Amino acid sequence: MHELTFSFTLMKFPETILRGIGQVMFQNNWLSGILFLVGIFYNSWMFGLAAIAGTCISTISAEILKYSKEDIRNGLYGFNGTLTAIAVLVFFEFNLYSIIALILGSFLSTIVMKLLKKIVPPFTAPFVLVTWSVIYSLLFVFKTPLETTTITAENSFNLISTLGKSFGQVMFQENTVTGLFFLLAIFINRKLTAVYAIYAAVLGSLIGWLLSESFSSINAGLMGYNAILCAIALSGQQKKDLMWVTLAIILSTGLNVGLGRTGIIILTAPFVIATWIILGLKAILLKNR
Repeated sequence: MHELTFSFTLMKFPETILRGIGQVMFQNNWLSGILFLVGIFYNSWMFGLAAIAGTCISTISAEILKYSKEDIRNGLYGFNGTLTAIAVLVFFEFNLYSIIALILGSFLSTIVMKLLKKIVPPFTAPFVLVTWSVIYSLLFVFKTPLETTTITAENSFNLISTLGKSFGQVMFQENTVTGLFFLLAIFINRKLTAVYAIYAAVLGSLIGWLLSESFSSINAGLMGYNAILCAIALSGQQKKDLMWVTLAIILSTGLNVGLGRTGIIILTAPFVIATWIILGLKAILLKNR
């Protein structure tokens, strides 16, 4: 019986990993996970391997720690590891330190996920907290320099670039085609959510422009990705859902700009904070009815 259970679990493991990757944008769908992965590999084979590695490490960690099997199968212990692993290779060159950081960060994201689940909806907060810890430890303790990036100055708004890259930037992929793969992955799972996500990418980018962000940042998708996550997390079929999504987009974009100007590496913190605030407001209004 034990061997049969192990064999069944092993057969389901690839699907669990794909669901974990899909859950980065809250899509509990293995086919969405495949499209996300295809999009990442299109931009960078190294980031694609990192995504698989991080998801595997965080998922296996949850199995070893005997966390909820249903949550594991639904990919809920995979997606923070996905993001953490990619982030390590985005910010640091591939070496022994970054490999250790990738493994340790993916493992820790699972533990933080479990702890936060008892208090609040975790969303990508485990990824943010763990990645901040990893980045600043490598920077200040191990004196590992950040990878340098060059930004090309742009003087006009490019809608296609902004839309595609806003989706891509959810997983650090500044690539229009990759972003379109991501949008397709959402569309095949939930069409209404995809519409909300497009709305968020455009509105978030426009708000960034109103807040005097550069066209370079806007076209690179840096004003849209947190807004997209807010829209996906809060989307629904009622008319008032559009209001909450819009408020979250405005708030997250404001946080995006504000935190960015402090010099902090913002990751998906604006999305997490904005969504927690909106959920808190909704809970207060419901309680006072």
